[in-house]
Amino acid sequence: MENLLPVLEQPITDAGPHVNYKAGVRRKTRQVSIGNVKVGGGAPISVQTMTKTKTDDIPGTVKQIRDAADEGCDIVRVTVNDKEAAEAMAEIVRQSPVPIVADIHFNHIFALKAIQAGVAKVRINPGNIGSKDRIREVLTAAKDRGIPIRIGVNSGSLEEDILEKHGYPTAEALYESAMRHVEICDEFNFKDVIISVKSTDVRLMIEAYRLVAARTDIPLHLGVTEAGLTRIGTIKSAIGIGTLLSEGIGDTIRVSLTDEPVQEVLVGKEILRSLGLASRNIELIACPTCGRLEVDLFSIMRQLEEKLQGVKKPVKIAVLGCVVNGPGEASEADIGIAAGKGVAILYRKGEMIKRVKESEIVSTVLEEVAKFQPEN
Repeated sequence: MENLLPVLEQPITDAGPHVNYKAGVRRKTRQVSIGNVKVGGGAPISVQTMTKTKTDDIPGTVKQIRDAADEGCDIVRVTVNDKEAAEAMAEIVRQSPVPIVADIHFNHIFALKAIQAGVAKVRINPGNIGSKDRIREVLTAAKDRGIPIRIGVNSGSLEEDILEKHGYPTAEALYESAMRHVEICDEFNFKDVIISVKSTDVRLMIEAYRLVAARTDIPLHLGVTEAGLTRIGTIKSAIGIGTLLSEGIGDTIRVSLTDEPVQEVLVGKEILRSLGLASRNIELIACPTCGRLEVDLFSIMRQLEEKLQGVKKPVKIAVLGCVVNGPGEASEADIGIAAGKGVAILYRKGEMIKRVKESEIVSTVLEEVAKFQPEN
């Protein structure tokens, strides 16, 4: 079948595919549209999150969507798990500033209702919704509205026959499950699909995505599923998602945390920024501190983080608390501070500007941010 043909000439071994992309070169994929957001085909990598409210709580759900959008989220997923949730979707879509994805498992009626409500994408596995008539009904409705489908495979919910064949979740098992659903879509000539092959095991997740990337041209939604609380989940997601993105794999991402959607967005955006895959807003850098620290860096950074929250300028600010590494690192930022013994030197794009007192560091940085003009 067309979508099973490899788009990259890469060897596949027992250890999984070794996809050696050149730095900065992304995998070529077909492109799909999620509302006004393009995914794949060279489009910028988008950031997604999922609401944590009961969907029929329309005000609470819309607030989470708006808060996430304010932090730069591109797409928001909302669960449609019961009749009340399905009935709420039209109003949620109407009030949302970003495209809404309906998250549906097994129930084709909910999928049809979500499509009628105007969602921009449906996350559903066609093979899990019953008869071919049901599958045809959902795919036809999605195709008529220009709505893509995300096929979401999870290592914790693989089909019994695939598990029996492979013995336990493997990269090949995840790939096989995903392609089973893709083949169903192909049977009905439905091509607007996105794939995710998630796992709580970061190594398994990486290998599964590499396998899909090497063998298809389908856009990929990256994520480590059930990553956990913020600290551990951030680390797991940064390693898993970041590794793949650095290899040119991935078209849209979602960081899954046991936390508010806004936190997922902030982590996702930072992963992209760290790899140079997204324009940055405020980027605050500080030294890790040690016995050489000679100013109250902790207080300074807390104040800057609070006062700069919401500022959208693409400016890199470095605040260093000692005279060893401080001058060099501060001079590499757009706005830099190298401090020691109650005083600091202000740097602007590598140029030493003036000395300021420790008590003036925060106000000085804020003034510099206000004056800062990004280069075109």
